[in-house]
Amino acid sequence: MSFEGSNLVNWAAFHQARSELGAGFVRILGYFREDGVKSVAAIEAAMRGKSAAAMVIPAHTLKGESRQFGAEPLAALAEQIETIARDCVETHDTPDEALEPIVRLRTLFTETLQLLEREANPLVARKPMGGGGFGRKAAVG
Repeated sequence: MSFEGSNLVNWAAFHQARSELGAGFVRILGYFREDGVKSVAAIEAAMRGKSAAAMVIPAHTLKGESRQFGAEPLAALAEQIETIARDCVETHDTPDEALEPIVRLRTLFTETLQLLEREANPLVARKPMGGGGFGRKAAVG
């Protein structure tokens, strides 16, 4: 499944997290990158090992951290994987059903992370919000 860039992140939630986390935002986004890379790798390894139990915690972690930054499609995919894994643990089954969502996971994580980091970069040019602002002519509608 292909997502368009603007649909990968709930920007209102992203900006709220940025506001709430203040100066620590970029550092915490860095933790999301590190944890996400580890979680995706752990989920893929668990799939190769056919271990549903080993999928649960990294999928749960990725789900929660993704939601914190407004990465709703990524959180939903991680939740789908977590749910499949939990069901398989309860039924003592292999997580074969999780293969398709896991195949999509790395690409979605990478695309989402690129958007989040691009938006968090203070050097990225931004469109002015609202009226003209200092040195800019206000748009006449």
